[in-house]
Amino acid sequence: MAEIETLEAATGESPTASVIILHGLGADGNDFVPVAQETDLSAVGPVRYVFPSAPVRPVTINGGYRMRAWYDILGTESTGRQDEAGLRESLAIVEQLIAHEKERGIAANRIVVAGFSQGCAMALMTGVRHAQALAGIVGMSGYLPLAAQTAAERSPANAKTPIFLAHGTQDEIVVFERGLQSRDQLRALGYDVEWHEYPMGHSVCMEEIRDLEAFLNRVLKA
Repeated sequence: MAEIETLEAATGESPTASVIILHGLGADGNDFVPVAQETDLSAVGPVRYVFPSAPVRPVTINGGYRMRAWYDILGTESTGRQDEAGLRESLAIVEQLIAHEKERGIAANRIVVAGFSQGCAMALMTGVRHAQALAGIVGMSGYLPLAAQTAAERSPANAKTPIFLAHGTQDEIVVFERGLQSRDQLRALGYDVEWHEYPMGHSVCMEEIRDLEAFLNRVLKA
């Protein structure tokens, strides 16, 4: 298992909950620190935020340029090809991050896995497969990867885990329709999906942060 770089921030001593936030393509663990700083979770007690940085790898769609990526992007969405090997490698990384939180005394049902874009894909992929019930799964401006395999590979432990999905209606990177498709795929499998859409591109807005804050406060309420 490759060593993964992480940043951490806690809202108080002896955290009783953890939120793991996975960044998008080409970003790093610093990307969502400002979002966490804008989020008030004081009602649920001390929370540890974990901001991992993806491994550096060549990205095919960017001419093989090496950048931080949870998996390779092999082509445009129309080709439908996905880097299954890379996805599964990063699934193991996210599982390792969850295991580390458990080792530090945080129960699975006090852990949220969240992500943006590629990070959204990893949060959804890992969250529904994790062997113990998580507090929640958050996906922003992304999609459900390996959707056809989800039904066979998902864990019954997270069948009832709340899922927060948000997407910009003007997203030029992961088109809005792909977000809707992922929402519908998850709902068809019986998941409780809370859907939000905003008039924005491939980004995060303050209204989304407030909606995410409300979701996290609800699912992490002791």
